[in-house]
Amino acid sequence: MITKSKLLHIIYNCIDELNLQNEPDKQLLKTEETVIFGKASPLDSLGLVNLIVALEDAVNDELNIEIILADERAMSMESSPFKTVSTLADYILLLLQENGNG
Repeated sequence: MITKSKLLHIIYNCIDELNLQNEPDKQLLKTEETVIFGKASPLDSLGLVNLIVALEDAVNDELNIEIILADERAMSMESSPFKTVSTLADYILLLLQENGNG
């Protein structure tokens, strides 16, 4: 069973990779409350895209499960699944459960 804790570990690894490429003022903290999308986020749109692509690759590499995070469903949700690290982990878990992988 894939847990939120496992997904947070994957997300934090991707944040580490992203932070290596970013200026200090554009780096993300590794907490569940870290804002990754919106005005309070240090990421610009390209940074968010880089994080999403890195996460899709990491989930595929570490869990051998292919997912697409930035689809029409995610973009049309009333509350963005990309708002915080926690909401992103919850969204990935939901996608995995819906596909019988959770």
